[in-house]
Amino acid sequence: MPDNDSAFPKPHSAILHVTVEVVAWVTRFVGGDGTRRKLFQEHVAPDATVRSVLGQVSDRHSALREALWNAAGRELSEHIEVLVNDAVLGLTHTLDSPVRDGDRIALIGQYTGGSRCGSRRLSRPRCAFPREA
Repeated sequence: MPDNDSAFPKPHSAILHVTVEVVAWVTRFVGGDGTRRKLFQEHVAPDATVRSVLGQVSDRHSALREALWNAAGRELSEHIEVLVNDAVLGLTHTLDSPVRDGDRIALIGQYTGGSRCGSRRLSRPRCAFPREA
């Protein structure tokens, strides 16, 4: 007998489970020490979006809310990258994309800055790749 004709139908959960992973220095905003990672298992409604899941976590961690969202609280700030199922937000998902049971949202801090391949300014940095002819 096919599943949909079963005398014992499988109950459909009204709750979805989404994992939110917070990585490296971003963990400082969720009670971590700025290293490693922290995982949160979020229980969300079937109509939940990436935005609502991030809002749910932000509601519990005010420091994350300040770091993750712009001053108006509607758009992301620029220093934390959001990935959904290992894809950078904007490729396969937007903030308003629905989430599915088992999805994974990662918050990864961006690293900026750097050096010019040493402390001296060089006309051609030693770390530059050779130019092709």
